Amino acid sequence: MVTQQQPNSSEVIYPESDGKPMADNTKQFRWIVVIEQNLEWLFTDEPTVFVAGDLLWYPVEGNNRLCTAPDAMVVFGRPKGDRGSYLQWREDNIPPQVVFEILSPGNTQREMNRKLLFYSTYGVEEYYLYDPDQNRLEGWCRSEDPLLDQINSMDGWVSPRLGIRFELGDELQLYRPDGAPFLSFAAINQLLEQERQRAEQERQRAEQERQRAEQERQRAEQERQRAAEIEVILQQYRDAFGTLDSDRFGELDP
Repeated sequence: MVTQQQPNSSEVIYPESDGKPMADNTKQFRWIVVIEQNLEWLFTDEPTVFVAGDLLWYPVEGNNRLCTAPDAMVVFGRPKGDRGSYLQWREDNIPPQVVFEILSPGNTQREMNRKLLFYSTYGVEEYYLYDPDQNRLEGWCRSEDPLLDQINSMDGWVSPRLGIRFELGDELQLYRPDGAPFLSFAAINQLLEQERQRAEQERQRAEQERQRAEQERQRAEQERQRAAEIEVILQQYRDAFGTLDSDRFGELDP
């Protein structure tokens, strides 16, 4: 929520919490986590893309009454790392370029209008608002107009900054630039378990193949040994009969 707090007369303090919960219900919390964590995953190899959830953002130095905490935000051009709040003047004065909000029953229209004005005023390039109860998605994108313009249709929209695609079915589905869907921890866990089982099956098949190959090698070795033994016996017969024949032929000479 956008919050207003009174500054200290001697020193401006920028609180790191607005005292409000991250989410009003489990559905809102689940969506916040899914979006924030999948964005973290999307940019895990990008050292200068900072992703955060429910982090207070102060855009103006010296004014601690002016702040908001987007449910998720992405900042291009800033390093990863822990922060108690996002103090824009300490971040090369770079505002979050993309923000997400997940609507809850506790959010009023007036509050959301203030958020839209805040994001539009302080440099956000893309703003996405999803209502999971109504399965309604709205989006705004900055163009040449100094204010954010509402996106006419969000179904199939691709974020210019993130490259992710939004699709609306029974509920919102987001897709990475490579086409992979955003997944919950439970779904990721299930995929990891399936992959573990597949790897175990492959290991067992490889072990069975190794055992079969070893059995074939042993059979071949046994055949080789038997052939060698037979050859020895045959040679003994050749040697024996060869000697007898020579002796017999010797007795017949005149």
